[in-house]
Amino acid sequence: MIYKFLVLALSFILVTNLFSSCTSKSTEIDETTVFRYNEHKNIGSLDPAFAKDLADIWATNQLFNGLVQMDDSLNIQPSIATQWNISEDALNYTFTIRPDVEFHKHERFGKDSTRTVIAKDFEYSLFRLCDPKIASPGSWLTNNLWDIEVHSNTQLTIKLKQPDPSFLGKLTMKYCSVVPEELISHYGTSFRSNPIGTGPFQFKKWEENIKLVFRKNPHYFEKDLNGKQLPYLEAIAITFLPDKQSEFLQFLQGNIDFVSGLDASYKDEILTASGKLRETYSDRVRMIRSPYLNTEYLAFYMDTSVPEIQSELIRKAINHGFDRKKMMTYLRNDIGIPANGGFIPKGLAGFSEANGFSYNPELAKQLVQEFIVKTNISTPTITLSTTGNYLSFCEFIQRELLKIGLQVKIDVMPASSLKSAKANGKLDFFRASWVADYPDAENYLSLYYSKNFAPNGPNYTHYKNSSFDDLYETAFNETNPKKRALLYKQMDSLVMKTTPIVPLFYDEVVRFSQKNVIGLGINPVNLLELKQVKKK
Repeated sequence: MIYKFLVLALSFILVTNLFSSCTSKSTEIDETTVFRYNEHKNIGSLDPAFAKDLADIWATNQLFNGLVQMDDSLNIQPSIATQWNISEDALNYTFTIRPDVEFHKHERFGKDSTRTVIAKDFEYSLFRLCDPKIASPGSWLTNNLWDIEVHSNTQLTIKLKQPDPSFLGKLTMKYCSVVPEELISHYGTSFRSNPIGTGPFQFKKWEENIKLVFRKNPHYFEKDLNGKQLPYLEAIAITFLPDKQSEFLQFLQGNIDFVSGLDASYKDEILTASGKLRETYSDRVRMIRSPYLNTEYLAFYMDTSVPEIQSELIRKAINHGFDRKKMMTYLRNDIGIPANGGFIPKGLAGFSEANGFSYNPELAKQLVQEFIVKTNISTPTITLSTTGNYLSFCEFIQRELLKIGLQVKIDVMPASSLKSAKANGKLDFFRASWVADYPDAENYLSLYYSKNFAPNGPNYTHYKNSSFDDLYETAFNETNPKKRALLYKQMDSLVMKTTPIVPLFYDEVVRFSQKNVIGLGINPVNLLELKQVKKK
């Protein structure tokens, strides 16, 4: 333990020195204008074309902008685009962009110079995503892209192959950020560590796995409601302690300004069993929470030959066989919403509690007995594959299902192995989660479209239903939000009737910040927005 704290102390001395080295005496800044947070998962790239993981998305969100953005209620708002028009056939989106947005300073733009963003920059940035040489994980966003027509420096039209009601939401993803072609050509793959964007902060220095520093962009185009230029902060400093408990200790010592999420190593220290902030911390810690577009679930591989997995009786028995509310209280201090609905999480159009399963252990026992009589399998047994992070949930379910006559063996494996095995159909029953890439239920329902079978798509269960497929395709041509929500409810209902999954809970975002941090919001996609954050 002493050694561990010595390592921690040394780490923070190093990162503090690094931040100091980024400033001279003439440019030293007030520490109360520096926002500090830790990223326990390393950042892989600062190129928005590779912003797949939350760690990368948080960082690139400070550096880059797209045509549109989301507010904390998931409404689409202007960003670099001031307005847009959608054609009657929902195939053409015409955007007017601001004439006053500039890329961060770089010598390639001229000495101490910036460059104005023009419509052609978006044409380049979006087509770059589908370049096989780039191999962007966001290339799927261009699958429905037919063409981009640039009308002038401030206007362009994006043309789609078929209607897509979720298109504007997809454009809010960091993949769709604007980047300067001349600097992509200059840096090549090293643009990942030399990012030039338009965001509220600009890149300063990065020592990988140690410290990342951004400084205020003095030319940023957005202002607050009082007309004051954003951002308020002078800098962002990101550290890379890999251990969540160490991160929490640094937060308690005031060395970082906020932590996100609830880890088992400290959840009981800071929260009561009912999910309230303990009085010990109420005078110096602020807690905020919000529904998160993330469904945690167990999945069955429908193409398996295992009779227990093939049986709808067993799949329904599992859904009825454990108390989700009790599970959340004991294991998550009531952070998260028990998934008594379908796969679509609470907060999205299409969610319906009528699609889910209630806790009914007597019915679950009857279903297991029906299976035993029907198959002559005296001891129904299944194997559940998971990672160590979710072992406690799987053990809870294992104990509960034993009471209804179903034996569950648990296979714990590394996250990378689980990911590969489920994609290739090598697991019969496994734990999974799905976090929304954009705020539309189509994002969730794509997991059950038969043309999306893994490994070439996200349909890991290999669920197939022709009625579902027809509804899924119909929804793409429906531009009325209310009618589309009804289609989503129908699709969710079809999935749950066949039970290829066991929904566990709809997650919540939980953030803990120091009391001197003002303006740190929260949103259902857990995007970190720092442009309107202040520190007292």
